[in-house]
Amino acid sequence: MAIGVDGAVLLSTALSLVLALRLTRDTTDRPHAPARRWACPEVFLGLVVLLVYVNQVLFTVYVLRVHGGDAAFIARYLPEGWFALEDGPAMRGLADHFPLPELLAPSVLRVQAFLELPLVLLAYCTVLRWLDGGLYRRLAGSWPVWAASISYTFVFCTVEWDLHNPYTVDDIVIRACSAIATPLLLQWLARQEDTDCEAMSFAQMLLFAVSVWALGHLVLTVYDTALLYNLGHAGGRLPGAAIALCVLAGARWASSRVSVREAGVALSSVVFGLRWALLVFFVPALAVRYGVNFGTPLLAAAAGLVIVLVAGVCALRDSLAGEARTRIALWAVQALVALFAGAATCYAAVRLVTDTYYEAGLLRGAAAGFAVVIAVAALTDRWCARTAPAPAPVTASRSRAGVTHRK
Repeated sequence: MAIGVDGAVLLSTALSLVLALRLTRDTTDRPHAPARRWACPEVFLGLVVLLVYVNQVLFTVYVLRVHGGDAAFIARYLPEGWFALEDGPAMRGLADHFPLPELLAPSVLRVQAFLELPLVLLAYCTVLRWLDGGLYRRLAGSWPVWAASISYTFVFCTVEWDLHNPYTVDDIVIRACSAIATPLLLQWLARQEDTDCEAMSFAQMLLFAVSVWALGHLVLTVYDTALLYNLGHAGGRLPGAAIALCVLAGARWASSRVSVREAGVALSSVVFGLRWALLVFFVPALAVRYGVNFGTPLLAAAAGLVIVLVAGVCALRDSLAGEARTRIALWAVQALVALFAGAATCYAAVRLVTDTYYEAGLLRGAAAGFAVVIAVAALTDRWCARTAPAPAPVTASRSRAGVTHRK
């Protein structure tokens, strides 16, 4: 399996670099349908999550009624940490009165096999849309969405085959169907989008970081309680999920109402870098993620480093174009200070708590470190603006000289 995952890491990373560069050169204004407020990845992500939890309830009913509450018939094929069932009075009461529970057999692995791909891609597109609606529309409406669907599905099927069980063949066929349906959905959603790229102020970037943390926390909750069939963990995770949901709603509400101000050079470079990183990482994201556990970690880390370097170079090209050498040198000092402060904050946030899943620590550290980076960038941009020498006044003679020179 490691060879397959490593191959997916290499191929998807190379393909992503080519597609990303082609996408940025493609300035064709594609037609889109009249905007529908409900036709956005956030709404459909919520619908997919709802379906995932409905399936969890039906799966629990099936196990309680048909297998006497014992999930060993499927648990023996999968790693430890799965199938912590919810068997409280409410669930028992539902199971006792549910008609024909034998018909719920497809709730075992097969429904999840169809829903996992749209869950991942819709979450990614949601984050991209928050950052740049125009980039989301171009990316989700173009060929890279098919490349991402194939890459993610191949990795899912490779892991599926390694964890072989009686439902493996069914799951692979279902995942192939999902790999066709999901890009079609995303392309339809992209055609409903009518927003373009807007300037991102410090307040909006800070709210973006908060939003991504909250969404990531909710996705990890779904992963533990639903995708691993651990509905019994839901009670313990419910308070944290409720807080994250409130934070997410508040951050998105505030982001749509804060004033947009022109960002300085350092903050603009952070915004450009993030846009490029999300663009280039789109196709190989899942392969790199699974490469850490099921492939060669060093190769996955190298692919991630290449993506970061390419995004950084492209961001500097976009944000520093036309700047004077002295301003570029000053930006370099700003970048070093911001990166050092962000890295220190990230390390402290990761080490602060021991997490069940390492992704939770990475999410917390990345969100905290990113918030510090944009704060330092914004503050130093303001300081640079205040200390910069004022432009010399234009006198009449200089004005005439300029006209003569232009002639």
